[in-house]
Amino acid sequence: MGRPTSRVLTLLELLQSGGVRTVAELADRLGVDGRTVRRYVDHLVDLDIPVEAVRGRYGGYRLAPGYRLPPLMLNDDEALAVLLGLVAGRRTGLLTATETAGETAAAKIRRVLPERLARRLDAVMETLAFTAPPGESATPETGVLLTVADAVRHRRPLSIRYTARDGRRSERTLHPYGIVTHSGRWYVTGSDPEIGQDRTFRLDRIADARSLPGSFEPPTGLDPAQRVLSGLAEAAYRHEVTLRIHGTVEQIRARLPASIASVTEPEPAEGTDPHAERWLHVELRAERLDWLPPVLASLDRPFVIERPDELRDLVIALADRLATSARRHHQGPPGPS
Repeated sequence: MGRPTSRVLTLLELLQSGGVRTVAELADRLGVDGRTVRRYVDHLVDLDIPVEAVRGRYGGYRLAPGYRLPPLMLNDDEALAVLLGLVAGRRTGLLTATETAGETAAAKIRRVLPERLARRLDAVMETLAFTAPPGESATPETGVLLTVADAVRHRRPLSIRYTARDGRRSERTLHPYGIVTHSGRWYVTGSDPEIGQDRTFRLDRIADARSLPGSFEPPTGLDPAQRVLSGLAEAAYRHEVTLRIHGTVEQIRARLPASIASVTEPEPAEGTDPHAERWLHVELRAERLDWLPPVLASLDRPFVIERPDELRDLVIALADRLATSARRHHQGPPGPS
């Protein structure tokens, strides 16, 4: 279990469930000895929480009859921040555990708020809309996320059971560098010591994660977020696209972010502006190509398609459709047939 503070809070939760809890039972649930249980009880008493000692054969500890936790004291800004965080996390896939966990947590907060504030926050929740369509997020299991996060923090190796996109299952060792969220999904990036390469895994595809003995040292100056974006851009897909685009990196990134494409900058000639427009090499991978012609058109920059030929055909077809539409004269809405 965690630090003493979290154990004291767990003790309070156990006592709140009602009845008398023996010292042996509490020690077992908290993973400590009897003396430590008594010290935690003293902490609760110091916080003015009325814990009673019950003597006798079936003695132990219990909360005083009728005791209830005081109301949750949040001002308007704090309450709105908490509820918006829960709702946004649930809608964007940043909450883990069961799908109802965020809803039940929000409901508990809602119940203990003053009615005036609760009604105002209900109005915000009912009128709030998110542009991300449902079903895009993929949340990991809470236990997996907590285990991976602990390993990242303490630089411990991990053993994970992973299911790849094609359904293949494997068990492997990972030296995790960091956890990154991107487009409603959670990723862990790190090094696979067995093959000596950096790897990125989706947390929702990890069925089990266990800490291993030992420790590791991550590379200096690493950026987990950039590693994940680069890994996504280089992942194996059906089509490999190579382009040359005349412009700046900023212009290209406006339509082709780092999670989609990699951009190679040639060394600028001596005396030239390094930020000036020039021909840049762009590579990306995709399962489908039909979305790329509109993106290239929206760049409004000269470009050359090096491969595949199928993309060149799609761009020509889009250009023909646009030209045909541009030459069509407006004749008003069609009449009834």
